[in-house]
Amino acid sequence: MRKKLFGALFLLGLTWTQAHAALAFVCPPYQPPPLSREYNQASAVLVGHFANAQDNATGRATDFIVDKVLKSHDFLKGPKVRKVNGKLVICVPNRNIADADQFIIFCDVLKGEIDAYRGVKVQKGGDLVQYLKGAAALKDAPPAQRLRFCFDFLNSRDSEASVDAFVEFSNAQFADYKEMAKKLPAEKLASWLRDPKTPPDRFGLYASLLGQCGKPEHGRLLRELIDDPDKNKYGLDGVLFGYVSLQPEAGWKQITGLLKDGKQEFMVRYAALRAVRSLSERRPDVVPKKDLVDALALLLDHSDMADFAIEDLRKWKRWEMTDRILALFGQKSHEAKVIKRAILRFALASPLTSAADFVQAQRSRDPEWVRDSEEFLRLELLDEAPDPRKKQ
Repeated sequence: MRKKLFGALFLLGLTWTQAHAALAFVCPPYQPPPLSREYNQASAVLVGHFANAQDNATGRATDFIVDKVLKSHDFLKGPKVRKVNGKLVICVPNRNIADADQFIIFCDVLKGEIDAYRGVKVQKGGDLVQYLKGAAALKDAPPAQRLRFCFDFLNSRDSEASVDAFVEFSNAQFADYKEMAKKLPAEKLASWLRDPKTPPDRFGLYASLLGQCGKPEHGRLLRELIDDPDKNKYGLDGVLFGYVSLQPEAGWKQITGLLKDGKQEFMVRYAALRAVRSLSERRPDVVPKKDLVDALALLLDHSDMADFAIEDLRKWKRWEMTDRILALFGQKSHEAKVIKRAILRFALASPLTSAADFVQAQRSRDPEWVRDSEEFLRLELLDEAPDPRKKQ
């Protein structure tokens, strides 16, 4: 399915960026694997250009003239590949494009035929070929080593290399690069954050990385991003996370202030919530757990966010919050179904007697509703259970 989708996009001559824009308002777009991983999975990776597009019995065919073989395959030495003026030429069926620009194409060989399922235009003087070859050489290296290589291409003028390096970081776990991030060049990250040409969707990553390798004075730069109404719409959770990492007291005060203020836009408060989650999961050494719990509790009074806080408190097993959460059930401001459902799930998980009494009352009133929530929690536990087929 994956390669059929890319084949269709390639047929239309679309880059992934164009395809993403085309699909974004229809359904959640499928994000392709990073090019560096695609390189490892493909049977062959070729650099070249298209020529001689023409119709034939099966549709439209295009020659692909190979200028460079990045990853070879025995097929390239076979009878279905010809040479013209000393260059390899392969026929790519059903491709409705003919372009003198260079492309990198990723190919599979299926039933003796080559299937060029993904193509990326090569920027003149760009870094993409160098990036792909370097990433392929590190395919078996530890994640931190691969990501350190990707870091040097994050701000590349070659947009394909830059985006791919960014996707690698986006797909990585913080634990994969936590220690490596401490040794990154802080001033380089700071300069990227100051650069007006830096894409806004990079703010969160760059700020969170700066939080691990920077000095307390870099916190001033992150505070400027937080206070800038034109910039704090992008990656604010990462910026807040980085700010707290550099200046724990000031950064934590900033987060709790945003969570407490019900007049703040929903997305701003949600970013602050995500920062709390990140601190709990990634940097438990920065803010005490009790303070993180108290921060979540600030959202219990916000009818548009109470369900998020309740669900997080349940997953954190903060049963001392049971009575306060149960008290929300009868409040007119918290009558939304999502809030009531979150309260019931919390009560089902809590070991306190008051929670059991609450569940019994709800079971008498609407047994099916309670059964649905019990089934949700059962499935959640199954989803979280370790796979017995994998070594622990």
